[in-house]
Amino acid sequence: MPRCRWSTRRLSGRTTVLAAERGAERNALGRSRGGFSTKINARTNAEGLPIGIVITPGQAHDVTAFPALMQEVDCDPEQLLGDKGYDSDAVRQEIEDHGGEALIPTKANRKLQRPVDKAIYGLRNRIARFFNRLKNSRRVATRYDKLIESFAAFVILATIRIWIRFVHTT
Repeated sequence: MPRCRWSTRRLSGRTTVLAAERGAERNALGRSRGGFSTKINARTNAEGLPIGIVITPGQAHDVTAFPALMQEVDCDPEQLLGDKGYDSDAVRQEIEDHGGEALIPTKANRKLQRPVDKAIYGLRNRIARFFNRLKNSRRVATRYDKLIESFAAFVILATIRIWIRFVHTT
């Protein structure tokens, strides 16, 4: 049975809209002990420049953003670097189906531990540096925007700024 977007219930004589259906999930606001949170998942090229961005609620697992990131128009990666959050058989299989190699360290609880070339995996710091440059924009780092549309638009503006700096230096 599909869930309706708006649902009301009577609570002490007045009608209220359920919080989950008001838009917290729709606006990629996830609940955690510290309050609302949001994850920015990014796919970058070898230079650390963004190719695709997916914004998810903070409690969502990283693997849930993987299919949307791989749909971004770009060549299939020869090697895909990812952190332990992307360690799943489905992710590894999809990368191998596209002719790539998954350089993702395995989680400690996996029975089959796969080795990762530390020299190549060390290049993952380019992705971390991208997030550092992205969060230099205060509005991205703190997420003052309630709506996902306005937050995503500013994230895209910040990534455009990163691309412009790269284009003008080369």
